Amino acid sequence: MPVTLTARERAHLKARAHALEPAVQVGNAGLTEAVAAEVERALAAHELIKVKINGADRHAREALCEAIGARADAAEVQRVGKVLVLWRPRPDQGSQETAP
Repeated sequence: MPVTLTARERAHLKARAHALEPAVQVGNAGLTEAVAAEVERALAAHELIKVKINGADRHAREALCEAIGARADAAEVQRVGKVLVLWRPRPDQGSQETAP
C-alpha cells in the first residue's frame, strides 16, 4: 500500500532530511538488485533517507526515482536535482505513529 503524506507531514520530513547525507548512491547501472536491497536496508534502519542518482538524463532520473519509490513502497518526500528523499514508516510502529 503506497504511503501518502499531508502537506504538513511533508514539510516536517523535508526539514528533518535537510541535514542528512545520501545513504544510497545509484550509479550508471540504474536500479539493480543490490541498490534495491540497500534502499530497503536503509529505510528499515532510518525511515527517512536520501538517495543520490547519478546520470545526465533528467527523464531517466525521474523514471528511476519513481521506480525506486514504488519498489521500496516508500513516499517521495522531495526530489531536488539528483537527490531523492524517501520516507517509509517502520513496520513495528504501525498504527501507533505519532504526528510529526
